[in-house]
Amino acid sequence: MTGPIDTNADLEQVGHPADSRRDPEVVRVQLQQWLTAKLGASAEPTVDAVTVPTASGMSNDTILFDAEWSTLFDAEWSTLFDAEWSTLFDAEWSTDETRSTHRLVARIAPANTTLPVFPSYNLGRQFQVIRAVGSHSAVPVPAAYWCEPSSAALGAEFFVMERVDGDVPPDAMPYNFDSWLSQANSTDRARLQDTSVRVLAQLHAIPEPQQCFSFLLDEHTDGMKLTADQALRDHVAAQRRYYAWVIGDGPRSSLIERGFDWIESHWPTPAGPAVLCWGDARIGNIIYSNFEPAAVLDWEMASFGPREMDLGWMIYLHRFFEDIAALAGLPGLPDFLRRDDVVKRYRELSSHRPTQLDFYTCYAALRHAIIMFRIQSRAVAFGLAQAPADPNDLIMHRKAVEAMLAGTYWSGVDAGFGE
Repeated sequence: MTGPIDTNADLEQVGHPADSRRDPEVVRVQLQQWLTAKLGASAEPTVDAVTVPTASGMSNDTILFDAEWSTLFDAEWSTLFDAEWSTLFDAEWSTDETRSTHRLVARIAPANTTLPVFPSYNLGRQFQVIRAVGSHSAVPVPAAYWCEPSSAALGAEFFVMERVDGDVPPDAMPYNFDSWLSQANSTDRARLQDTSVRVLAQLHAIPEPQQCFSFLLDEHTDGMKLTADQALRDHVAAQRRYYAWVIGDGPRSSLIERGFDWIESHWPTPAGPAVLCWGDARIGNIIYSNFEPAAVLDWEMASFGPREMDLGWMIYLHRFFEDIAALAGLPGLPDFLRRDDVVKRYRELSSHRPTQLDFYTCYAALRHAIIMFRIQSRAVAFGLAQAPADPNDLIMHRKAVEAMLAGTYWSGVDAGFGE
């Protein structure tokens, strides 16, 4: 296979190489042993229906499973959860001799042998983010049950959360090709768009976020209130470190490096304090029920920053799929998640006027370029693609990044950019 990967099967292979996928029966036994140690032998936990999705993303491994255990507990059970979360279970768990079934998800840090997309996976931090978002906002998140820092049970750290039913806009093949979302009527898609933007407004409205999410702060803040400008500078510096890790001893990307130069020369003027940013703010990370968010997932990229950082990511990640659709000769969803519509809805919900979106969408495209450079490098390493003569061709959306740096991308959107 030459060039970038472009098929559903290939995308699944890059996300979860066949030789790195977990055996469901082995995982079932491991989880049952772990639950026995966690709950106590008297709970007699059993694990069943273990599923290892092949298309569950390209960062953390995901395991779906059902667990059943006895609810005959007293004070021993109450010590397993802090007071804040124990109330979630009061109605379900009693001192009667009963068995309760729980549909759960385990998110597991990938092994280094799988050439992970990111240099580190602080699942404990993700676990904290989910709980804090659930406690301090109306953003729907799954109940986070346990975090296991040891690798003894599953070979890596992991956390367990509830499984939420609903529909997720697929990445492979992209949701704007042919999916439940593309087949929906315009009213339902508009509801999904508006309620997705509402998630960002609710998240950014969390009061005193630096207190609620103090574990995300760098030491240099030293009690000072982090400004949006300083948070953005910290974020860009972290992206530079990430890029340095991605290239390692391998080829460099002149396009990504030119993008960093563009970022510095077009620095915006974000005002006010930093807000909590989701980081991976896209509809593919939301479970929907009746076209409204039922659970917001994937918090590994959470950080502080300007509000526009999340908005730029949500807008551009849809454009990424739209450009792919145009190259494939498909109509896509040109009336969906348009930049002006997203900005208008966000302003209505938050009273904040987003500014300088050219910068933030370009920064989103640059961040995504680093991720795609890593993902395509993995494809080469796994034998799914051949190394291109020009390393910049590892960036699937190279043309879009070049157009953004040239200042011609958004005028090209209306003219059918990518055709």
